[in-house]
Amino acid sequence: MRKTFFERTVVGTIAAAIVAVGAFAGAAQAFPDKPITLVVPWPAGGGSDISMRLLADAASKKFGKPVVVVNKPGAGGAVGIREVASAAPDGYTVGMGATGLVARQYTNPNANVMTDVEPVAFFGADASALSVRTDLGINSLAEFIKHAKANPGKVRNGNDPPGGTSFIAVAVIEKALGIKLTRVPYQGYAPTVAAILSGEVQSATVPLPDILDHYKAGKLKVLGLTSEQRHFKAPEVPTFKEQGHNIVVGTWRALVAPKGVPEDRMRVLETKFLEALNDPAFVKRANEAGFSIGPKNRKDTAEFIKAVDRDLYPILLEAGLVKARRKS
Repeated sequence: MRKTFFERTVVGTIAAAIVAVGAFAGAAQAFPDKPITLVVPWPAGGGSDISMRLLADAASKKFGKPVVVVNKPGAGGAVGIREVASAAPDGYTVGMGATGLVARQYTNPNANVMTDVEPVAFFGADASALSVRTDLGINSLAEFIKHAKANPGKVRNGNDPPGGTSFIAVAVIEKALGIKLTRVPYQGYAPTVAAILSGEVQSATVPLPDILDHYKAGKLKVLGLTSEQRHFKAPEVPTFKEQGHNIVVGTWRALVAPKGVPEDRMRVLETKFLEALNDPAFVKRANEAGFSIGPKNRKDTAEFIKAVDRDLYPILLEAGLVKARRKS
Protein backbone atom coordinates (compact mmCIF):
# COMPACT_ATOMS: atom_id res chain seq x y z
CA MET A 1 0.00 0.00 0.00
CA ARG A 2 1.41 3.34 -1.06
CA LYS A 3 1.88 6.03 1.64
CA THR A 4 0.32 9.44 1.13
CA PHE A 5 2.49 12.50 0.72
CA PHE A 6 1.58 13.54 4.28
CA GLU A 7 2.60 10.14 5.69
CA ARG A 8 5.88 10.15 3.77
CA THR A 9 6.64 13.66 5.04
CA VAL A 10 5.91 12.77 8.67
CA VAL A 11 7.96 9.58 8.50
CA GLY A 12 10.82 11.44 6.85
CA THR A 13 10.73 14.20 9.44
CA ILE A 14 10.75 11.72 12.33
CA ALA A 15 13.63 9.78 10.77
CA ALA A 16 15.62 12.99 10.28
CA ALA A 17 14.95 13.98 13.88
CA ILE A 18 16.15 10.59 15.12
CA VAL A 19 19.32 10.91 13.06
CA ALA A 20 19.87 14.45 14.37
CA VAL A 21 19.36 13.39 17.98
CA GLY A 22 21.70 10.45 17.47
CA ALA A 23 24.31 12.71 15.91
CA PHE A 24 24.00 15.18 18.79
CA ALA A 25 24.36 12.42 21.36
CA GLY A 26 27.33 11.02 19.48
CA ALA A 27 28.95 14.45 19.39
CA ALA A 28 28.40 14.88 23.15
CA GLN A 29 29.85 11.47 23.85
CA ALA A 30 32.79 12.13 21.55
CA PHE A 31 34.26 14.91 23.70
CA PRO A 32 37.13 15.40 23.37
CA ASP A 33 37.55 14.79 19.66
CA LYS A 34 40.71 16.89 19.36
CA PRO A 35 43.71 17.81 21.57
CA ILE A 36 43.21 19.64 24.86
CA THR A 37 45.49 22.59 25.66
CA LEU A 38 46.91 22.83 29.18
CA VAL A 39 48.18 26.36 29.84
CA VAL A 40 51.07 26.67 32.32
CA PRO A 41 51.50 30.29 33.48
CA TRP A 42 55.24 29.86 34.04
CA PRO A 43 58.31 29.21 31.85
CA ALA A 44 59.50 25.77 30.82
CA GLY A 45 61.80 23.88 33.14
CA GLY A 46 60.35 24.85 36.53
CA GLY A 47 58.31 22.72 38.91
CA SER A 48 54.97 23.91 37.55
CA ASP A 49 56.02 23.05 34.00
CA ILE A 50 57.48 19.66 34.94
CA SER A 51 54.49 18.65 37.07
CA MET A 52 51.99 19.62 34.38
CA ARG A 53 53.93 17.80 31.65
CA LEU A 54 53.92 14.65 33.77
CA LEU A 55 50.18 15.04 34.24
CA ALA A 56 49.56 15.84 30.58
CA ASP A 57 51.31 12.64 29.56
CA ALA A 58 49.19 10.56 31.92
CA ALA A 59 45.97 12.39 31.04
CA SER A 60 46.52 11.93 27.28
CA LYS A 61 46.17 8.18 27.81
CA LYS A 62 42.91 8.65 29.74
CA PHE A 63 41.31 11.06 27.26
CA GLY A 64 42.47 9.18 24.18
CA LYS A 65 43.56 12.54 22.77
CA PRO A 66 46.76 14.54 23.35
CA VAL A 67 46.87 16.98 26.26
CA VAL A 68 49.33 19.61 25.03
CA VAL A 69 51.21 21.86 27.48
CA VAL A 70 51.60 25.49 26.38
CA ASN A 71 53.72 27.87 28.48
CA LYS A 72 52.33 31.40 28.86
CA PRO A 73 54.60 33.12 31.42
CA GLY A 74 54.44 36.75 32.47
CA ALA A 75 53.25 39.10 35.23
CA GLY A 76 53.82 36.55 37.96
CA GLY A 77 51.46 34.03 36.35
CA ALA A 78 48.70 36.55 35.51
CA VAL A 79 49.24 36.25 31.73
CA GLY A 80 48.60 32.50 31.71
CA ILE A 81 45.48 32.73 33.86
CA ARG A 82 44.11 35.45 31.58
CA GLU A 83 44.73 33.13 28.64
CA VAL A 84 42.57 30.48 30.29
CA ALA A 85 39.86 32.86 31.53
CA SER A 86 39.43 34.38 28.05
CA ALA A 87 39.49 31.07 26.14
CA ALA A 88 36.38 29.64 24.50
CA PRO A 89 34.41 27.75 27.19
CA ASP A 90 34.30 24.53 25.18
CA GLY A 91 36.43 22.31 27.42
CA TYR A 92 39.43 22.30 25.11
CA THR A 93 41.45 24.77 27.20
CA VAL A 94 42.40 24.22 30.83
CA GLY A 95 45.17 25.75 32.88
CA MET A 96 47.21 25.41 36.02
CA GLY A 97 46.13 27.59 38.92
CA ALA A 98 48.21 27.93 42.08
CA THR A 99 48.60 30.11 45.15
CA GLY A 100 49.14 33.15 42.92
CA LEU A 101 45.64 32.70 41.50
CA VAL A 102 44.33 33.81 44.90
CA ALA A 103 47.11 36.24 45.83
CA ARG A 104 47.31 38.20 42.55
CA GLN A 105 43.72 39.45 42.81
CA TYR A 106 44.89 41.47 45.83
CA THR A 107 48.41 42.37 44.68
CA ASN A 108 47.79 43.19 41.01
CA PRO A 109 44.81 45.38 39.99
CA ASN A 110 45.05 44.06 36.41
CA ALA A 111 44.96 40.37 37.36
CA ASN A 112 41.91 38.14 37.07
CA VAL A 113 40.00 37.33 40.22
CA MET A 114 39.90 33.70 41.26
CA THR A 115 36.22 33.36 40.29
CA ASP A 116 37.04 34.12 36.64
CA VAL A 117 37.87 30.42 36.25
CA GLU A 118 36.28 27.16 37.41
CA PRO A 119 38.13 24.43 39.34
CA VAL A 120 38.49 21.07 37.56
CA ALA A 121 40.69 19.00 39.89
CA PHE A 122 43.41 19.39 42.51
CA PHE A 123 46.98 18.24 41.85
CA GLY A 124 48.77 18.61 45.21
CA ALA A 125 50.73 20.96 47.45
CA ASP A 126 54.40 21.64 48.17
CA ALA A 127 56.01 23.77 50.85
CA SER A 128 58.50 26.52 50.09
CA ALA A 129 62.12 25.89 51.03
CA LEU A 130 64.63 28.48 52.18
CA SER A 131 67.81 27.48 50.37
CA VAL A 132 71.23 29.14 50.26
CA ARG A 133 74.38 28.78 48.22
CA THR A 134 76.87 26.42 49.86
CA ASP A 135 79.67 28.99 49.55
CA LEU A 136 77.70 31.42 51.72
CA GLY A 137 79.11 29.45 54.67
CA ILE A 138 75.75 29.21 56.45
CA ASN A 139 74.73 25.80 57.75
CA SER A 140 71.57 26.43 59.76
CA LEU A 141 68.53 28.66 59.96
CA ALA A 142 69.86 30.23 63.17
CA GLU A 143 73.09 31.19 61.37
CA PHE A 144 71.09 32.63 58.46
CA ILE A 145 69.01 34.79 60.79
CA LYS A 146 72.14 36.04 62.57
CA HIS A 147 73.85 36.82 59.24
CA ALA A 148 70.79 38.59 57.80
CA LYS A 149 70.34 40.73 60.91
CA ALA A 150 74.00 41.71 60.86
CA ASN A 151 73.78 42.55 57.15
CA PRO A 152 70.30 44.02 56.48
CA GLY A 153 69.49 44.01 52.77
CA LYS A 154 72.81 42.44 51.84
CA VAL A 155 71.42 38.95 51.16
CA ARG A 156 69.76 38.83 47.73
CA ASN A 157 66.83 36.40 47.62
CA GLY A 158 65.49 34.95 44.36
CA ASN A 159 61.71 34.82 44.20
CA ASP A 160 58.62 35.37 42.04
CA PRO A 161 57.26 38.83 41.18
CA PRO A 162 54.79 40.22 43.76
CA GLY A 163 51.89 37.84 44.31
CA GLY A 164 53.76 34.67 43.35
CA THR A 165 54.23 31.89 45.87
CA SER A 166 57.94 32.34 46.51
CA PHE A 167 57.47 36.12 46.84
CA ILE A 168 54.79 35.56 49.49
CA ALA A 169 57.06 33.02 51.20
CA VAL A 170 60.01 35.40 51.51
CA ALA A 171 57.75 38.25 52.66
CA VAL A 172 56.29 36.05 55.40
CA ILE A 173 59.74 34.74 56.37
CA GLU A 174 61.21 38.25 56.61
CA LYS A 175 58.38 39.47 58.82
CA ALA A 176 58.35 36.41 61.07
CA LEU A 177 62.12 36.33 61.54
CA GLY A 178 62.60 40.10 61.82
CA ILE A 179 65.10 40.26 58.97
CA LYS A 180 65.48 42.29 55.79
CA LEU A 181 66.49 40.68 52.48
CA THR A 182 66.67 42.17 49.00
CA ARG A 183 63.96 40.49 46.94
CA VAL A 184 64.99 39.83 43.35
CA PRO A 185 62.05 38.81 41.10
CA TYR A 186 62.31 36.18 38.35
CA GLN A 187 59.61 34.96 35.97
CA GLY A 188 59.37 31.45 37.34
CA TYR A 189 61.19 28.88 39.42
CA ALA A 190 63.58 27.73 36.68
CA PRO A 191 65.24 31.16 36.24
CA THR A 192 65.23 31.62 40.03
CA VAL A 193 67.14 28.37 40.47
CA ALA A 194 69.53 29.36 37.69
CA ALA A 195 70.12 32.65 39.50
CA ILE A 196 71.08 31.07 42.82
CA LEU A 197 73.31 28.52 41.10
CA SER A 198 75.13 31.27 39.18
CA GLY A 199 75.55 33.50 42.24
CA GLU A 200 73.21 36.29 41.14
CA VAL A 201 71.38 35.71 44.43
CA GLN A 202 72.50 34.05 47.64
CA SER A 203 69.18 32.55 48.75
CA ALA A 204 65.86 31.47 47.25
CA THR A 205 62.40 30.51 48.48
CA VAL A 206 61.20 28.11 45.78
CA PRO A 207 59.57 24.74 46.58
CA LEU A 208 61.84 21.82 47.40
CA PRO A 209 61.21 19.82 44.17
CA ASP A 210 62.73 22.68 42.15
CA ILE A 211 66.08 22.59 43.96
CA LEU A 212 66.11 18.96 45.10
CA ASP A 213 68.73 17.69 42.62
CA HIS A 214 71.06 20.62 43.35
CA TYR A 215 70.62 20.09 47.09
CA LYS A 216 71.40 16.38 46.73
CA ALA A 217 74.47 17.30 44.66
CA GLY A 218 75.73 19.56 47.46
CA LYS A 219 75.43 22.80 45.49
CA LEU A 220 72.79 24.26 47.81
CA LYS A 221 71.81 23.95 51.46
CA VAL A 222 68.18 23.84 52.52
CA LEU A 223 67.78 25.54 55.89
CA GLY A 224 64.09 24.91 56.47
CA LEU A 225 60.72 24.00 54.97
CA THR A 226 57.60 26.08 55.44
CA SER A 227 55.43 23.03 56.08
CA GLU A 228 53.83 21.08 58.89
CA GLN A 229 55.90 17.98 58.14
CA ARG A 230 59.26 17.11 56.62
CA HIS A 231 59.43 16.18 52.95
CA PHE A 232 59.59 12.51 51.99
CA LYS A 233 62.47 13.16 49.55
CA ALA A 234 64.59 15.04 52.11
CA PRO A 235 63.59 13.77 55.57
CA GLU A 236 66.75 15.23 57.09
CA VAL A 237 65.65 18.82 56.40
CA PRO A 238 63.76 20.31 59.37
CA THR A 239 60.69 22.52 59.11
CA PHE A 240 60.63 26.11 60.33
CA LYS A 241 58.19 25.02 63.04
CA GLU A 242 60.67 22.47 64.37
CA GLN A 243 63.18 25.31 64.65
CA GLY A 244 60.86 27.52 66.67
CA HIS A 245 59.27 29.61 63.91
CA ASN A 246 55.59 29.03 63.09
CA ILE A 247 55.79 29.61 59.34
CA VAL A 248 53.58 27.47 57.10
CA VAL A 249 53.27 28.71 53.53
CA GLY A 250 53.81 27.17 50.12
CA THR A 251 52.36 26.41 46.75
CA TRP A 252 49.56 24.19 45.54
CA ARG A 253 48.51 23.33 42.03
CA ALA A 254 45.08 22.76 40.55
CA LEU A 255 43.51 22.55 37.10
CA VAL A 256 41.05 25.27 36.16
CA ALA A 257 38.85 25.95 33.13
CA PRO A 258 37.13 29.04 31.69
CA LYS A 259 33.76 29.94 33.18
CA GLY A 260 30.84 28.54 31.20
CA VAL A 261 32.13 25.13 30.06
CA PRO A 262 29.06 22.87 29.65
CA GLU A 263 28.43 20.61 32.64
CA ASP A 264 28.77 17.38 30.65
CA ARG A 265 32.22 18.42 29.43
CA MET A 266 33.28 19.58 32.91
CA ARG A 267 32.37 16.12 34.19
CA VAL A 268 34.54 14.52 31.51
CA LEU A 269 37.47 16.82 32.34
CA GLU A 270 37.12 16.15 36.06
CA THR A 271 36.78 12.38 35.65
CA LYS A 272 39.68 11.89 33.24
CA PHE A 273 42.12 14.19 35.05
CA LEU A 274 41.29 12.49 38.36
CA GLU A 275 41.89 9.11 36.72
CA ALA A 276 45.31 10.36 35.63
CA LEU A 277 46.11 11.85 39.05
CA ASN A 278 45.25 8.57 40.76
CA ASP A 279 47.10 6.39 38.27
CA PRO A 280 49.86 4.50 40.15
CA ALA A 281 52.37 4.94 37.32
CA PHE A 282 51.83 8.71 37.29
CA VAL A 283 52.01 8.98 41.09
CA LYS A 284 55.30 7.06 41.08
CA ARG A 285 56.83 9.33 38.44
CA ALA A 286 55.59 12.48 40.20
CA ASN A 287 56.87 11.33 43.61
CA GLU A 288 60.25 10.46 42.11
CA ALA A 289 60.43 14.08 40.91
CA GLY A 290 59.60 15.25 44.45
CA PHE A 291 55.96 16.28 43.93
CA SER A 292 53.32 15.56 46.54
CA ILE A 293 50.10 14.32 44.91
CA GLY A 294 46.77 14.91 46.65
CA PRO A 295 43.89 14.67 44.16
CA LYS A 296 40.58 16.39 44.91
CA ASN A 297 37.39 16.61 42.86
CA ARG A 298 35.83 19.85 41.60
CA LYS A 299 33.75 20.49 44.70
CA ASP A 300 36.58 19.87 47.16
CA THR A 301 39.00 21.91 45.04
CA ALA A 302 36.60 24.86 45.05
CA GLU A 303 36.27 24.63 48.84
CA PHE A 304 40.06 24.40 49.20
CA ILE A 305 40.59 27.56 47.10
CA LYS A 306 37.97 29.44 49.13
CA ALA A 307 39.77 28.41 52.33
CA VAL A 308 43.09 29.60 50.90
CA ASP A 309 41.48 32.93 50.03
CA ARG A 310 40.17 33.27 53.59
CA ASP A 311 43.49 32.36 55.23
CA LEU A 312 45.89 34.04 52.81
CA TYR A 313 44.32 37.52 52.73
CA PRO A 314 45.28 38.48 56.30
CA ILE A 315 48.85 37.26 55.65
CA LEU A 316 49.09 39.42 52.54
CA LEU A 317 47.57 42.36 54.39
CA GLU A 318 49.97 42.05 57.31
CA ALA A 319 52.93 41.74 54.95
CA GLY A 320 51.88 44.93 53.14
CA LEU A 321 51.20 43.13 49.87
CA VAL A 322 47.54 44.08 49.36
CA LYS A 323 47.49 46.73 46.62
CA ALA A 324 44.07 46.13 45.06
CA ARG A 325 40.59 44.75 45.84
CA ARG A 326 40.74 45.10 49.62
CA LYS A 327 38.25 43.01 51.52
CA SER A 328 35.80 44.87 53.72
